[in-house]
Amino acid sequence: MGFFTTLAGYAAPLFLVLSPIFSYGDQALSMSRKRSSAGFSLDIPLIMLVASLLRIFYYPGAHFDKALLVQSILMVAVQLVLLKIALDNRPLPSGKTGEAPFAGLDGRTRSVSFSMTSASNSPTGGGGGGLFANRPYNFWQWRSPKPYWQFLLYMFLTLLALQVLLSPFPDLYGAYSVLIGYVGLSVEATLPLPQIRANMRARSCRGFRVSVLASWLAGDAMKMFWFFTSTTEIPWAFKLCGLFQAVCDSILGIQYFVYGDGTSSARDTDGGGPGIMLKEKEAAFRSAAASILPNAR
Repeated sequence: MGFFTTLAGYAAPLFLVLSPIFSYGDQALSMSRKRSSAGFSLDIPLIMLVASLLRIFYYPGAHFDKALLVQSILMVAVQLVLLKIALDNRPLPSGKTGEAPFAGLDGRTRSVSFSMTSASNSPTGGGGGGLFANRPYNFWQWRSPKPYWQFLLYMFLTLLALQVLLSPFPDLYGAYSVLIGYVGLSVEATLPLPQIRANMRARSCRGFRVSVLASWLAGDAMKMFWFFTSTTEIPWAFKLCGLFQAVCDSILGIQYFVYGDGTSSARDTDGGGPGIMLKEKEAAFRSAAASILPNAR
């Protein structure tokens, strides 16, 4: 047990620190090469930037493991680059009202995943405005890039001002620090929920690769083992939100096992494949039963 604890103590922090690059680097390069961010949800940078900024300002009050702080800082840098590329390569408006910049929110990608799958592959993608399509003041749906950067700047300055104003009051600052810590971690932890909901509605996991799911589950296992065996300080906010993420990933795994990847249903729709064969077998069985039992209805 001591060997695995020591191994996790070195491997898990390194994995967490590098996870932003593993998760989002390929997506950024792909959008840059194609010069298009069609199908990419701008809500993903929003959620990850808000969560990471809150975690950074949570550190002075919690003094958690520095690997988690470094990961949050790197995540902010990666998400800023990703947002810049996505905004610079957005599709032109498709109508008078323009194209919603994050149609098809799929919520599949998090800081611990290895791949960013596009919303165009999601059961919810390709139409409408995703979740919360109608937002007050068109929040995070602006056509101009400027409001995005203004919002992030105002948020950073607000958190910085609260840090300076509340730090001289230990009791108040302690409660505030815990609050922003739980809020930031909860925001990130709830990212899988839209995908779970989409899978339930579509009764399919089409477009959701099993390799991505496997990497999430492996990451959750490593993270949970490190969180509960680490000799460094890991606040309960990380543990509880990590457990919630692991439960959500397990639900996604169950959905993939039950629904599959949608390929069989697609073949049925096209008029072939196992689905048609099954229907033919059922028809033959009923015909045979009717010949044996003429009175059966």
